[in-house]
Amino acid sequence: MKQRVLKIHPDDNVIVALADLACGDRVTYSGVEYILADDIPAKHKFFMQEMQAGDDVIMYGVLVGKAQCPIPRGGLMSTANVKHAAGSYAYRFADYAWTAPDVEAYRDWTFNGYHRADGKVGTANYWLFIPTVFCENRNLDVIKEALHHELGYAVTGRYRRYAHELLEGHQQGIPVDEIHFQPDVQAQPKRYFANVDGIKFLNHPGGCGGTRQDAATLGKLLASYACHPNVGGVTVLSLGCQHLQVQDFLEELKKRDPDFSKPLYVFEQQQSQSEPQLIAEAMRKSFAGMAEINQLERSPAPLSELCIGVKCGGSDGFSGISANPAVGYCADLLVALGGKVLLAEFPELCGIEQELVDRCRTKDDAEKFIRLMQGYNAEAERVGSGFHMNPSPGNIRDGLITDAIKSAGAAKKAGTSPVEYVLDYTEPATRSGLGLVCTPGNDVESTTGLASSGATLILFTTGLGTPTGNPVCPTIKVATNSALARRMADIIDIDTGPIIEGEKTIEQMGVEILEYCIRAASGLVVPKAVQLNQDDFIPWKRGVSL
Repeated sequence: MKQRVLKIHPDDNVIVALADLACGDRVTYSGVEYILADDIPAKHKFFMQEMQAGDDVIMYGVLVGKAQCPIPRGGLMSTANVKHAAGSYAYRFADYAWTAPDVEAYRDWTFNGYHRADGKVGTANYWLFIPTVFCENRNLDVIKEALHHELGYAVTGRYRRYAHELLEGHQQGIPVDEIHFQPDVQAQPKRYFANVDGIKFLNHPGGCGGTRQDAATLGKLLASYACHPNVGGVTVLSLGCQHLQVQDFLEELKKRDPDFSKPLYVFEQQQSQSEPQLIAEAMRKSFAGMAEINQLERSPAPLSELCIGVKCGGSDGFSGISANPAVGYCADLLVALGGKVLLAEFPELCGIEQELVDRCRTKDDAEKFIRLMQGYNAEAERVGSGFHMNPSPGNIRDGLITDAIKSAGAAKKAGTSPVEYVLDYTEPATRSGLGLVCTPGNDVESTTGLASSGATLILFTTGLGTPTGNPVCPTIKVATNSALARRMADIIDIDTGPIIEGEKTIEQMGVEILEYCIRAASGLVVPKAVQLNQDDFIPWKRGVSL
């Protein structure tokens, strides 16, 4: 019989419903019977004991909230009776000990990647278009429409066909309701350049009009993308008068990689003869560059060359039980093999800070993490917000009542290994092991930051479903539940619902996730976000974004 409830940590005073439970139901966990005082929807929690106003709510073994009123034993946890609370944190020498998983079976495994001149290995080979200022976005859109369709990278063929059918039908007097969309009518077009995995465009709203600090941060971000191991060549479009000057971008590029040798073409519109001439010249040069990087071929690399970013979005009450801990076990396997794992989303580490501080290898990194977290939250509070306001309405409806609950489950993506380094936004990961990267919780700002720090794959867990990807970093969607995996099969790559169903263990799913990552890194499978050109890119302006 399928298990209906779960207590996550021995110290918890709440139990999670794995299926819908009705008021008056009798449920037993570890030999103790509970009579439910309310309906408990799947993913939500009920209390193991009577609670009084001010009592601590403990989940994942940490403080996640405070009771606001008397709550009966078996009562539903809700926003009406529990408010966010989190424990304090400070540096203390914890002498953290980690038992790495057994990875002998994977020691000699490799993936087929693109070896770059700087020694890094990419999981893809993209040509990248970068605007130094938003004024060039429209020119990039024109180039994208032309090159994507002609070279076989467009995913809009079926929609263009449908638009034609609507027009033709209307001209013939056919009611539009009778003209039905056929989603599988056209297969993915064949790429002209077999070894160029995509042409990517970093449209953004920055580069001028904001603060000089914003422009400087944008320069670092764009340089990090140009230097990314998954990028084979770059075209830069500049207007000429903007805050982020081409020379500033090139200086950041050299700081990142003093020996930068990828094909790089720069065009400045205010120095061009005309807009058509600018676009045509950019297309001509870029086409030649694509032909050049098309000569590159994949070759074997050890798994230690992988850098995986871990992210969650559209989270639900199962995220911290299935997908996130399974990704965390995959993360532990990769760290044990000498690879890199990057955990971001600092607003979604609220309440779990002490554990992460205790896991930091050095006092300097622990103090840097504390400084970044406290500064970030203080900035949010200064404008009347705070980390406690992070959960979205969708999160709350699906059982993530407080930010600390959401955070404690979100942190499971990082596994259990020591924290080897702490990175501020755009800082690169240069050592193996687990690193913390300061980004917002916002899905796109976070994935943008993970790629900036060097992630060559992103594992993105979701319980509600979200169509988010990244231009240069293949993003693998991991569902927390099988219902989502079936309903949104067009965007989900991996289903961890079997953990909830009791059919597989966290460790078994973690191994499956690692094996999928190896295939994706080798180009043997293409994640759905890549197939759909879900190329989301939003620079963080270092303002208040949760």
